[in-house]
Amino acid sequence: MTQPDFEQARRYALERLERELSPKLVYHSLGHTLDDVVPAAERFAAREGVAGEELLLLLTAAFYHDIGFVEQRADHEDVGARIASEVLPQFGYSPAHISAISDMIMATKLPQASQTLSEKILADADLDVLGREDFMARNQALRAELAAYGQTTTDEQWHKSQLKFVQSHRYFTAAARTLRDAQKQKNMAALRELIAKFK
Repeated sequence: MTQPDFEQARRYALERLERELSPKLVYHSLGHTLDDVVPAAERFAAREGVAGEELLLLLTAAFYHDIGFVEQRADHEDVGARIASEVLPQFGYSPAHISAISDMIMATKLPQASQTLSEKILADADLDVLGREDFMARNQALRAELAAYGQTTTDEQWHKSQLKFVQSHRYFTAAARTLRDAQKQKNMAALRELIAKFK
């Protein structure tokens, strides 16, 4: 069994994201994959004891989780899984590898559902921002992205919808809960304060 060429697979994903993502995607940007999701996946994997081939597949899925955006926004996870299955064989990934990677990509689809530990880690990594100190800034980037595609809301509507989303969200892994739940509570409190101003 040959080892998949992770470096080449990673480079392929990053080059396509850099070249083909719409500039309107100010949240689902190259930075979201490179600076948010991949480091979070590495961090949670380390705490959850994921290593070796399992870690290699998880990180491959992290680099490909939003590649579907190069073609479309709706159901981009399905497109991402398809792109992964088309290109990863040339980098030495087996059908079993690709099946696991596709399942991880699909685990990031909202509402999130995940079975395996790796799927849970990637789903948590994709929404890592909900429990981070830069949540408000990143949340504004998400709002700007949606507005660029014609989905505009009033401040009150936006804050209420975001509070509802964060309140209904639960991290799947103990690692994410340990690292992010406390700040997530603070972020919800900040949203409640903003909403209170409209009363």
